[in-house]
Amino acid sequence: MIGLPIADIAAAIGGRLIGLPDAAANVVDGDVQTDSRKVGPGSIFFALPGQISDGHLFAQSAADAGAALVVVERELPVAVPQIVVSDGLSALSTLAREVVARVRARGDLKVVAVTGSNGKTTTKNMLQAILADQGATVAPLGSLNNDVGAPLSMLGVDLDTRFLVVEMGADAIGDVARLCSIATPDVGIVLTVGLAHIGKFGSQDAIELAKSEMVTGLSATSFAVLNADDGRVRRMATVTKAQVILFGLDDAAEVRAIDVDTTVEGTSFTVLVDGQSLQVRLHILGEHHVTNALAAITATRALGIPVGKAIASLERLTRAERWRMELIESPDGVIVINDAYNASPDSMAAALKTLAQVTGSDRRSFAVLGEMAELGEFANDEHDRIGRLAVRLNVNQLVVVGHNARHIHNAAGLEGSWDGESILVNTSDEAYDVLCDRLRRGDVVLVKSSNSAGLRMLGDRLAGIAT
Repeated sequence: MIGLPIADIAAAIGGRLIGLPDAAANVVDGDVQTDSRKVGPGSIFFALPGQISDGHLFAQSAADAGAALVVVERELPVAVPQIVVSDGLSALSTLAREVVARVRARGDLKVVAVTGSNGKTTTKNMLQAILADQGATVAPLGSLNNDVGAPLSMLGVDLDTRFLVVEMGADAIGDVARLCSIATPDVGIVLTVGLAHIGKFGSQDAIELAKSEMVTGLSATSFAVLNADDGRVRRMATVTKAQVILFGLDDAAEVRAIDVDTTVEGTSFTVLVDGQSLQVRLHILGEHHVTNALAAITATRALGIPVGKAIASLERLTRAERWRMELIESPDGVIVINDAYNASPDSMAAALKTLAQVTGSDRRSFAVLGEMAELGEFANDEHDRIGRLAVRLNVNQLVVVGHNARHIHNAAGLEGSWDGESILVNTSDEAYDVLCDRLRRGDVVLVKSSNSAGLRMLGDRLAGIAT
């Protein structure tokens, strides 16, 4: 974070400063944390109350670890300066807004934000890969995209930062708008409007409204980068004042992909843009990542970065993210696609299609599938659809893990003439035992589920990675 006197921080967030004599003049420039275990010398610790625990209980631990300042909702007996605020979460967002505004005022900072039902983290990583080759870039680690994680990542900027990449998730209408208000994007990307978290939103129309918040607040000098292949995203062009740029496979896209090919070595395609035809060869596996790559290319092009340089940066990216279509070959020659960090009906279908594409006729395909969470009343039907899709894609062996995913197994058994090609087990240990008895060199195994199903470590275990 940029260095700020404690008095300036207190004024910015509307808090009451309590602390050691002359503490108000102390300049703090350490990182900002909400987890006391990550606090180091010079950090600012926000003691946020939560559903499971209360950050105030760990303020002393933060002080012991060297925190220079704690932000609290009630005064605590700790021997470091404190700023007492009425709402810690709101104060965190307010500080992020202040810091980003100061950096904007003193430099040439550009903010790129991405939202969508699927592909946010991969696109964020692609953006970071391109932008970091052009200048100092700040982007969140992992999926820090909520009302805590996104401001924390924004607070990583300093006066040398040229690009800030922000991933914006949503659990409710208004979430994306709030994040946009903290760091107004120069480029706002909307990838997809799918079924992820539909159990919380209640309908796809509500999800569309939530995602459209990315572009409704953009100014006329900003850019709205929209997926031409998703009708719900494409019509967001009518609700923004920004300059609209479409990307995708559709003929209407200004940045368009053709000749997409997916193999076990990666994904290749041709980009048509500005009268050019440029080849792209990604190490990242999966046809659906073409959408993410096009979004990153389109957004950085809007910032003036030549498409050829963007492609070169993307081609050096070795994986989307840990546990996201991560391709690993085991010591026994089994190819594991570990994609068990998250799952929605759309991403599950895309992963299964990728499995079918890369397996071909000379390999056997195995799909180890767990629950897709947060689908609410749509859960049974969507798990059913995935089971039927696995059969239609001729997956050789389906292993379904957990009671909440049972409709995948049931539907597979009703589709076609399967006999033993689908097995339902209760735990990842049982799935491991089943697979160990059946796998042989050259087989391809997809492991896919929501994070809550806990299959990430199963994928690592099958690949021979110590966990």
